[in-house]
Amino acid sequence: MTDMMKIAENAKMIINGYAFTFIPAGVQVLNLERGTACVFADDDSVIESSMDDIEMEIVSDYYRRNKAFLED
Repeated sequence: MTDMMKIAENAKMIINGYAFTFIPAGVQVLNLERGTACVFADDDSVIESSMDDIEMEIVSDYYRRNKAFLED
C-alpha cells in the first residue's frame, strides 16, 4: 500500500481528504481515504482516473475552484 502520510506531507494542497500534487504530466489528485486517484493535464482535461463519475465531478470542482492556489 502507498504511504499516504508521505503523499500528504508532499502535497501542494489538501481539500477534504484529496491531496493535490504536481507531477510531470500535470496535477495528480489522490483520495487519501479510499486510494482512488486522477491526473489533470495542464489544459484541465483528465488524463486518467480510477474514480467513479460522482467523485470525479467533486474533484474537478475542487480543482477548478482552487487551481490558483496550486501555482508555485
